[in-house]
Amino acid sequence: MTKTIHGGQKVVQSAGSVVSDMNGEKVMFSVNSGKYFNLGAVGGRVWELIASPIPVSSLVDELVSEYDVDRSACEEQVAAFLKNLQEEALIEVRNGEG
Repeated sequence: MTKTIHGGQKVVQSAGSVVSDMNGEKVMFSVNSGKYFNLGAVGGRVWELIASPIPVSSLVDELVSEYDVDRSACEEQVAAFLKNLQEEALIEVRNGEG
């Protein structure tokens, strides 16, 4: 069972995924699970931003500056998206350090 991801934690891509751009949307193949994922356009942008460890709060800051979205709605959607990625072992969640 995964825990709720919060703003003070850092997230980063896990190794073992192959990502391609298809008509402005990111699609991913997880080598570890053998599954394909369509991240969409915004999910693809999140994926780009988590190439290096980034605090969730900074990730939300960046998305709010790039898209016309309410901060609280963005926080909720990012948390749900990251939780899905975490459940598929596509990201690592770190507590503030590294």
